[in-house]
Amino acid sequence: MSWTPSRWRQRPAAQLPDYADASALAQVESRLASAPALVGIAEIGELRDRLAEAAGGHAFLLQGGDCAESFAEFGANKVRTVFNLLLQMAAMLSASGPGRVVTVARIAGQFAKPRSAATETADGVTLPSYRGDIINGAAFDPVSRAPDPERMLRAHRQSRVTLDLLQAYGAAAYADLARIRRSARERLGIAAERLAAEEEIGTPVRLFTSHEALLLHYEQALTRWDEESERWWATSGHMLWIGDRTRQIDGAHVDYASGVANPIGLKCGPSLTADNLLRLIERLDPGNIPGRLVLIGRFGARQAARHLPALMRATREAGSRALWTIDPMHGNTVTAGGFKTRFLGDIIAEMAAFFDIADSEGVHAGGVHLEMTGDDVTECLGGSLPLSEADLPRRYLTHCDPRLNETQALDLAAEVARMMRRRLQPESHAA
Repeated sequence: MSWTPSRWRQRPAAQLPDYADASALAQVESRLASAPALVGIAEIGELRDRLAEAAGGHAFLLQGGDCAESFAEFGANKVRTVFNLLLQMAAMLSASGPGRVVTVARIAGQFAKPRSAATETADGVTLPSYRGDIINGAAFDPVSRAPDPERMLRAHRQSRVTLDLLQAYGAAAYADLARIRRSARERLGIAAERLAAEEEIGTPVRLFTSHEALLLHYEQALTRWDEESERWWATSGHMLWIGDRTRQIDGAHVDYASGVANPIGLKCGPSLTADNLLRLIERLDPGNIPGRLVLIGRFGARQAARHLPALMRATREAGSRALWTIDPMHGNTVTAGGFKTRFLGDIIAEMAAFFDIADSEGVHAGGVHLEMTGDDVTECLGGSLPLSEADLPRRYLTHCDPRLNETQALDLAAEVARMMRRRLQPESHAA
């Protein structure tokens, strides 16, 4: 059976909302199907080429942004702060690592969130769980929590504006790029060095977009056929990923991702066996094409050493050219003072384990995937401006998972840069 963007509907589908009005849903899907693509196929191809460099050990993927985008909190300044934060982090990593840093934001599409339960109960009232602004509202009342397909149209409009803003900020940042990179070296205590070749020739700032391909009604509607490549492409974002809760080999999400030509990320958690990982790789990347598949480990600092070595060993022995990265956020979520939070020390520990295990298994440690914001939130604990449990309620703004704030994200980038630099140090001595 040949693949089509609607084939996922014949498969079991996890984490999808139950829309009450099928006619209203079909109408929204039709409008999105005739709407302009959000990203261009040439841009997607450019990202795939850069990820291929990373898969070959010559680049590093920095992927990060909000846990989930919000309609109410959206604004030009919010987009700008995320853009600037990623730019600063990329400059710090570039100063210490081999090759370029490929910068991909969780933005312009990261509206939906998987949930551990379909409903939640408060004061004896049970309502559908909040699944992100593209599906329903966070307020705990029946109207807000009812899945509404019209929200997909609003998500599309906001994504379009976000992409336009990112393009404008990229053009503006180009003039400041050398200063940003010099500042990054100073922050790391690295002596001034000559500018990298890409700066000398004037390469523009490029930031790609990504999101979890969770709401398949939205993804299908924005899938386009390209005559030149003779392939289907998801035009909702440059890169899509499959979450740990939706990576069933025979499920709808894997089936959809298997048919589009974009780079695809695959979250790999503690329940994933080596055999199932190899089956997923064969399904998602049968041609073993560098830049096609990004494996995103998410185990937790105390679980990484137990699960990651076998998965990395299996991919190396199978000859897979997928890119290994790490999400040190999701496996390190704990509860403190009644709030979900994460400790920066645990996040750094999982990063360190990722590098050590990759070195031991002969695999390139190729990237990091973070939930973070440029806002001054108090959702995670630790860092150079230490936050205690008592600080959590002060600016705890997330509707889903706790995010690193700007200072914590830069602290983490500095630590990762030092890890990368230490790993390269033996080579510099040998030379």
